[in-house]
Amino acid sequence: MANAMYVAARNGYQGAHATRVDLDADTIKFVMTDHAGAEGAPDPATDDFYDDIDGSTVGGLSTALASKTIGSVAAGVFDAADLAPAWTAVSGATTESISMLKDTGSAATSNLCSYWDTGVTGLPFTPSGGDVNLAFSASGIQQI
Repeated sequence: MANAMYVAARNGYQGAHATRVDLDADTIKFVMTDHAGAEGAPDPATDDFYDDIDGSTVGGLSTALASKTIGSVAAGVFDAADLAPAWTAVSGATTESISMLKDTGSAATSNLCSYWDTGVTGLPFTPSGGDVNLAFSASGIQQI
């Protein structure tokens, strides 16, 4: 698969989904996924909430993004401070992808936003019990 925005998130950004994501106001986190896990690989075309992929996660949810901006890097670009660490003491299965989501505290209502499995330095990788950092491109996290 290739990097993508989840269809439900794209619709939500335009007001067509039951719940919406406000990237600079909501609690935004990341999750690492094992494509051989209980839920398989995430599917940006059909998955919409965290409960669709939570059976395949490695290390749980990341820490929340801080210093979020929209339009500071370039028009329509969402960016935030790097997460160091994003996850602590991670062990488990090989991670093939990461997804960004709105964390509401409930997997059933936490909107999936974007998915990456290519162009991310270090993927795939097998955690070895150490911390995992997440550094974003100088071009930002995503552009709409």
